[in-house]
Amino acid sequence: MRSVITFLAASALAASQTFAALPEGAPAPEFQAPASLAGSQFTYSLKEMLKKGPVVVYFYPSAFTGGCNLEAHTFALNKAKFDSIGVSIIGVSLDDIARLNSFSADSNYCAGKIAVASDSSGDIAKRYDLHIHPAASGLKDTRGVEIDHGFAERTTFLVNTDGKIFASIGGISPAENVDKTLEAARQLVASKKTGK
Repeated sequence: MRSVITFLAASALAASQTFAALPEGAPAPEFQAPASLAGSQFTYSLKEMLKKGPVVVYFYPSAFTGGCNLEAHTFALNKAKFDSIGVSIIGVSLDDIARLNSFSADSNYCAGKIAVASDSSGDIAKRYDLHIHPAASGLKDTRGVEIDHGFAERTTFLVNTDGKIFASIGGISPAENVDKTLEAARQLVASKKTGK
């Protein structure tokens, strides 16, 4: 119980801190990383995905934790809406790939619909100017498994096909984050249609 309370306190602190990340209009750092979709591992490339359309790159603290579970599930529930406007989604955390294989396949979270990438070194998060909170000793996830890595702040970037950040969203609840991201994605697609 103590580790759950510690995690909740750390999450609240992270949410209350000033939101800092690459701003709208900045180039989105390209990355390749081991990723998982429906429990199957592959190599994810942002550059390759941008050839197909805009990409939501959402950073979250850790798989199998309260807010991250809700966010992954909400993205999974809304995936068809993103698909219908040609926008793909990739989640990124400091979790290792074995942990993400389980998370991506779990019907309660990614549900085999959302790909998640492993940034175990924290390098990708740092290139996006995200703060990384250090690992806390004895911290466990909702399954009772110890979390042995730090946490990137919860932040979402909507990256346009030109490689620039169209929207940078953070400092809000996981469910609000998905709603705001979908709203921004619709604005981006509408602006492409009108040529603005």
